[in-house]
Amino acid sequence: MAAMWAMLKPNPRNLRLWQAVLLLAIFVFWHLMTTPGLLPNVMFENDQQAAFFFGEPIKVLGRVWRWFAVDADIYSHLWVTLVETLLAFAIGSAAGLAAGLWLALSPMASALLEPYVKAMNAMPRIILAPIFAVWFGLGIASKVALGVTLVFFIVFFNVYQGVKEVSPVILANARMLGASPRQLLRQVYLPSATSWVFSSLHTSVGLAFVGAVVGEYLGSASGVGYLIHQAEGVFDINTVMAGILVLTGFALALDAAVGRLERRLMVWQPSSGNLGGETEKL
Repeated sequence: MAAMWAMLKPNPRNLRLWQAVLLLAIFVFWHLMTTPGLLPNVMFENDQQAAFFFGEPIKVLGRVWRWFAVDADIYSHLWVTLVETLLAFAIGSAAGLAAGLWLALSPMASALLEPYVKAMNAMPRIILAPIFAVWFGLGIASKVALGVTLVFFIVFFNVYQGVKEVSPVILANARMLGASPRQLLRQVYLPSATSWVFSSLHTSVGLAFVGAVVGEYLGSASGVGYLIHQAEGVFDINTVMAGILVLTGFALALDAAVGRLERRLMVWQPSSGNLGGETEKL
């Protein structure tokens, strides 16, 4: 029994299996709680209310299946949302990286602009969505603008902090060896900020989707956010949940792409497994 448990307990080799089992358990619990008559429900007056508020997983998955395989009517909406998300993610990340490097390497500009940057970051940027709709219309541009404001500050502050935390000893040694400002940027500052950048990018993926969907929510004629808004108008909770699942799936796919890029660009950074192996050898 102990040997069997040692094989089945969570470990790096069966981690994906455990994740799949946990996901299946969540869906089974959801199904049991929302299907009339399967379990006594003390939260609602009758069995139908749970399904009304939380949807039914079988119907939700059926809605996703019809979107992609039967009616095939989600692709144009999904394309719009993905374009908005990717543009917001790319523009916001690039702008945050450039601004973070500039202010981190320019103490006077940083001191001058610090209160304004903090004020803009403190602003609840979701309220800018109606303003962007007036400025840029109800097309893709207004959704991208909102997404950029959400992504920019996450990347900016991480890059700024990463550059600021470069070791003074490393900088002094590089300057003593005759490194130029450009060489310092490429060989010292950027490598130091890389881990901070990718940490912020993982967070920014979800925020880029938020910007796109909220913009579609407030005014659009296409996009997954538009489908969710239409479903909410008729209290179709199953379609709402289906839209959330679709968005979550594509957000995870984009995050996985960022993680893959991170692993390729940060091959110089030793993993914990490698360190553990070296320790055992020593």
